[in-house]
Amino acid sequence: MLQAIEQGQLRERVQRHLDTIYRDNPLGAKLTGLADELLELMGLDASACAPQMHVNHWDQRDAVVITYGDSVLRDGEHPLQTLKCFLDEHTSEHISGVHILPFYPWSSDDGFAVLDYSSVNEALGDWSDISAIAADYQLMADLVVNHCSGRSLWFDNFLKGRSPGKGYFFTASPDDDLSHVVRPRTSPLLREVETSEGTQYVWCTFSHDQVDLDFRNPQVLKQFVSILRQYMDHGVRIFRLDAVAFLWKIPGTSCLNLEETHEIVRLMRTLVEHVSADALLITETNIPNRENLSYFGNANEAHSVYNFSLPPLLVNTLITGDCTYLKHWMMSMPPAQNGTAYFNFIASHDGIGLRPAEGLLSEREVETLVATMQQFGGNVSYRALQDGERKPYEINISLFDALQGTTSGPDAFAVERFVCAHAIMLGLEGIPGIYIHSLFGTRNDYQRVENTGHYRAINRHQWDYTELTQLLQQEQSTHARVFASIKELLSIRRSQAAFHPNATQFTLHLGVGLFGYWRQSIDRRQSIFCISNISTQTLPLSLEAINLIETEDWLDLISGEQLFAREQVLALLPYQTLWITNVPNHA
Repeated sequence: MLQAIEQGQLRERVQRHLDTIYRDNPLGAKLTGLADELLELMGLDASACAPQMHVNHWDQRDAVVITYGDSVLRDGEHPLQTLKCFLDEHTSEHISGVHILPFYPWSSDDGFAVLDYSSVNEALGDWSDISAIAADYQLMADLVVNHCSGRSLWFDNFLKGRSPGKGYFFTASPDDDLSHVVRPRTSPLLREVETSEGTQYVWCTFSHDQVDLDFRNPQVLKQFVSILRQYMDHGVRIFRLDAVAFLWKIPGTSCLNLEETHEIVRLMRTLVEHVSADALLITETNIPNRENLSYFGNANEAHSVYNFSLPPLLVNTLITGDCTYLKHWMMSMPPAQNGTAYFNFIASHDGIGLRPAEGLLSEREVETLVATMQQFGGNVSYRALQDGERKPYEINISLFDALQGTTSGPDAFAVERFVCAHAIMLGLEGIPGIYIHSLFGTRNDYQRVENTGHYRAINRHQWDYTELTQLLQQEQSTHARVFASIKELLSIRRSQAAFHPNATQFTLHLGVGLFGYWRQSIDRRQSIFCISNISTQTLPLSLEAINLIETEDWLDLISGEQLFAREQVLALLPYQTLWITNVPNHA
């Protein structure tokens, strides 16, 4: 139950955030009255409701589709309307939420160089289309918070010394100590520009068309608080904080994961959850695992963090037939506190990130992974190191093509391997996110790479609605087989309490070819043993190895097969998954 919170208490809480963020008062920031301004921008100038800590706003019925607004197209219709039609007709009984990747006007990077945060790209639709999707699904939107387009009005005004825009962008000197800066690109960090005040060097973490904002200036913070409120007014309840780890910069440091960045996340959480108790923040931090986990804070920062280590580890497991690295990582992962949850995914609009595998996969494993993905038609993006060398940062490939074979080459198990990957992901602790192209096994789009000149375009195909629906009706087509299998897994998942994102999870030890874990419902009534053969060989599974309680009846939820005795030995086909439970449909 929500409790009223006095305006003075909320103001004090916001002020504490601001005092931490601006404790060194960079740029001589004027903080007087800033807390009240932020509360007014969020519509919290009257009494608000205090959210309860450690409350889960999700359960096993939740799954999110990740998609661009124009991933599915139909003549004569706004792409956002076509997207909603597709979701309503094909996935509404299986998913609860939709993450629409940047739907704003943009200049590059398929939406992540934002021209105008307050508008919907006319090529996609308008705010009424966004609100219509939000009315039927939990809507996640990107808050591209680290940078905006170098062709935006803000940046044009910055160059001319006008507002809004003057003082909005981070500048540095080529003479500054920038040797420790960590970033995911090989392009020069600083971009030289001519402004009304002379030559300046603006900071560009990603590209020279993506100019980093300067949150040392409270006016920038106020702009983004206003944007948060606008999105909430149109039905957005989940905010993906894009590239947030790079937000605060201090030359001479790594400029990554600085304390001010964490405090801005805490401030945003305080503001959005006092507007709506079920509003959620998800941090997109494509960085090593330990650093990624830090964005949970003490259950007072992100409600959810992207589980970035899962994609490279799971793909590595399935192409090598060895789950050792995945198992070791699983055992090291702390359970998420109530009120927080992992966001699990194995494919996205980007590629398979390799930074999250640092310290988890050996250099030899990474080299083998990269070489295999290149053999399957993938490309590799690099990042610059301090010594001037470059290192693989991301593999760009569709997930279906990534799993078309093993390190020995392509084989006949592509569909089975692909479905196995999703069965593993869907059973894990956390909320699952499924990229729309993974729903039906979209292949590498080489033509789109050629047309755009960008490697990431390989996994950003645009489907014609009629063509796609016809393919999904052809039962023996690869697309239809994948789609039917994943929907079946989602249907089973939704009704099992042991698949709650915060239900207990323990890793099983079944050798290198069988990967398994045990889930137990929060009320401890239901157990599910999730076991997958991650190899090309049929492998035996002795039920004694997973210690089933003899006094209970056990059933494989996927095949429907009844299991009768602990002494039974099952033969798992290549890439077959079992979800063995004692209490089916316990929700």
